[in-house]
Amino acid sequence: MSDNSEYWKANLRLVLFCLAVWFTVSYLFGIVLVEPLNMFRLGGYKLGFWFAQQGSIYTFVLLIFFYAWRMNLLDRKFNVHEE
Repeated sequence: MSDNSEYWKANLRLVLFCLAVWFTVSYLFGIVLVEPLNMFRLGGYKLGFWFAQQGSIYTFVLLIFFYAWRMNLLDRKFNVHEE
């Protein structure tokens, strides 16, 4: 029972980390902190605008791959992986 509990705690920590990163990039950088970030440019675009339009999407896609990679490691650690 403790292995299952530890597995799900680790899974929830990973999910919460991914959600925190996505929240930071999409909401904070794209909406709340857009004015200070607009003082910088990325590829000719204001950085706040870039985060609102492209950055949150790129971050989401990277988080999908990161989550899959980490879950595979976690599954192997707790011996619940598929063969």
